[in-house]
Amino acid sequence: MFNWILRYAHWLHTRWPAGTVERLPQVDDEGRANVPGLIVVGDLKGIPLLKFAADSGARAIQQIEADPELRRLEQDTPDSGIVDVAIVGAGIAGMAAALAAQKGGLSFALIEATEAFSTLADFPRAKPIFAYPTSMEPAGDLKIAATVKEDLLAELRSQTAAAGIEPRIARVDHVKKQGGLFAIVIPGQEPLRARRVVVAIGRSGDFRRLGVEGEHLAKVYHRLHDPGDFAGKEVLVVGGGDSALETALALAQAGSRVTLSHRSTELSRPKPENLEDLHRLAGAPIPGGGGLVWLPGSVVQRIDTTEVVLKNREGEQRILPNDAVFAMVGRQAPLDFLRRSGVRIRGDWSWRRQVSLGLILLAALFVYHWKTDAGIPVKHWFQEAGLFPFNLAKPADPASLRGTLALSMGQPSFYYSLLYCGCVLFFGYRRIQRRPTPYIKRQTLTLALIQCLPLFLLPYLLLPWAGHQGWFSDGSTLKPLADALFPESPWAEHGREYWRSLGLILAWPLFFWNVFTAQPLISWLVISLVQTFVLIPLIVYRWGKGAYCGWICSCGALAETMGDAHRQQMPHGPRWNRLNMVGQGILALTFVLLGLRLAGWLLPADHWVNALYMGLLMGKKADWGSLGFPFTFFNYVWLVDLLLAGVLGVGLYWHFSGRIWCRFACPLAALMHIYARFSRFRILADKRKCVSCNLCTAVCHQGIDVMNFANKGRPMADPQCVRCSACVAACPTGVLQFGQVDPRTGEVLQLDRLNASPVQQREQH
Repeated sequence: MFNWILRYAHWLHTRWPAGTVERLPQVDDEGRANVPGLIVVGDLKGIPLLKFAADSGARAIQQIEADPELRRLEQDTPDSGIVDVAIVGAGIAGMAAALAAQKGGLSFALIEATEAFSTLADFPRAKPIFAYPTSMEPAGDLKIAATVKEDLLAELRSQTAAAGIEPRIARVDHVKKQGGLFAIVIPGQEPLRARRVVVAIGRSGDFRRLGVEGEHLAKVYHRLHDPGDFAGKEVLVVGGGDSALETALALAQAGSRVTLSHRSTELSRPKPENLEDLHRLAGAPIPGGGGLVWLPGSVVQRIDTTEVVLKNREGEQRILPNDAVFAMVGRQAPLDFLRRSGVRIRGDWSWRRQVSLGLILLAALFVYHWKTDAGIPVKHWFQEAGLFPFNLAKPADPASLRGTLALSMGQPSFYYSLLYCGCVLFFGYRRIQRRPTPYIKRQTLTLALIQCLPLFLLPYLLLPWAGHQGWFSDGSTLKPLADALFPESPWAEHGREYWRSLGLILAWPLFFWNVFTAQPLISWLVISLVQTFVLIPLIVYRWGKGAYCGWICSCGALAETMGDAHRQQMPHGPRWNRLNMVGQGILALTFVLLGLRLAGWLLPADHWVNALYMGLLMGKKADWGSLGFPFTFFNYVWLVDLLLAGVLGVGLYWHFSGRIWCRFACPLAALMHIYARFSRFRILADKRKCVSCNLCTAVCHQGIDVMNFANKGRPMADPQCVRCSACVAACPTGVLQFGQVDPRTGEVLQLDRLNASPVQQREQH
């Protein structure tokens, strides 16, 4: 049985990539950090592209120039020793910022730890430079045209020299906010004071380590300056990115006998040009005596003075003669510098963040129990004490529109739904302002309309008003329909259960009350059957699971609006991917409850099946002979509908993204995952444009490793996708696009006509 569960989990979820996201400073789209006045630019924003680095540096200065607070600070702190802006780092982003500051008439200090353009200078000799995207023209005056390292360095140095810009060589330990000013702390020197700070140091932290014996030996390098120095030598290159491939190719062409080792069985991140050169040269004779061997699926076990030991996936060891090792596995971002400067790091947990999470969860716990009775009877306490909204006077004339509204306002759920709609509208507007693509505009407006009209105005105002007007009374042609859909109830505020209209939009088992009733409501059973097992499978087959989750569902409406600015908080990785299967367990429980409910309708009311059903669903105590089985907090309504979908689902928005409920626990989403395995929907990728920046993965609400598909050029087939378009919109080179693929042949059937990529939108114009 356990093996079957593992096989099912693999088929549904765990077969897909589950990459992690690198920790970087937590900044907004303009690079503004949590420290007011500090802007992060360049590679630290997550985009390893030269043009974007230059663009972000120039735009940071434009922000500072337009800031009225800067002018006030200039008047309050006229000291000539204070500069308008301190620029830490003299790479491409820092130099672009310096040129823009000079042009804008701002006083500035440019500080660099080593030399100007040091990262570029450390590239191997004659390294090709790919200035993606080719059509982009960065803001500012720093131009990037050359396509080879040496030529580009000369080009950049010429531009900055002509402007008279030279960095001050010093290593900044941290920056410290002091009132409205910053102190740039340099060990052994007087702090430099500035009104604004631009951090442009790139990912220039420590080199990542292999973590093996012998890594400390002098023959182990982390960067290549001149391949000719290693001609005729046995060299091991470790890594699977562009840096590793370019190092291996340069060494082999300079006469080294190179072995390229990578832990994966395939290379997905390098540019197509580098992969083509690797496949062309691997195993082939190279002029000058060089050679190149690629060993996929291998890891370094040990480094000795004259040899290295590798191990493959089968556990077999291979000993190679060796003169030098290049560990090209990347660098770690300078997180300690940023932490010392007070900048929040994505994924870090301070005590303040822990306290804020606890307070938000307590607030959510109160709100959801105030709204409904389940577990903790907060609503009952308010009702018994005559507290808001139960202290509101009943309207004299409920038949009027105002009277109907006043009667609805006596329900806590009215205010919850009103607040829900307000959040969708407000944060939806901000989402459109943030990413104004045609796709985002239409999707957000659709979600807002569905939330405000059928999910709020219909049950709380329109249907009750129609009922009070006599539309559903005896003799009315609509009475049979109203009886079938909204039965009369002495506990309903308006005399009928108009809340059941939510089931017209929210399908079973997400909204389960229309099916799990004391007596069968045939109309709702038919509607739910058609929704869940006919209509939704059809739209998922054509447009993917996100056609419902991202365009219709009320959970998705709040997640894509209020949760949009927090999507980068979603945890990634294999462990979290396995947690996706929780929803399958909850889905199984809903089918158990459905089976018990169907059986209970056919059995006497006092049968133990009904007792078990009520206990599992709502926590009603059941007496089974000698066993008293209280379900007070161990029932579906409390654990799933209230705690997971409500308290945690919404309470975790600001700390773990807005899709926690949708990704891990929603039973309807779990059912749609199964449907999505047969869907034609895919996110298609143009591998030639992919620069492996990982932004698409970092912004994914659902924890999907989108980059792993994109840099292989494969259609993204993970059924978790909710079609939010965040990955498409965030891609700096326009790699991704929605489309449809034949699940059997892989043939691309069509591309989405609704543009979701700002880059593609600009290119089309």
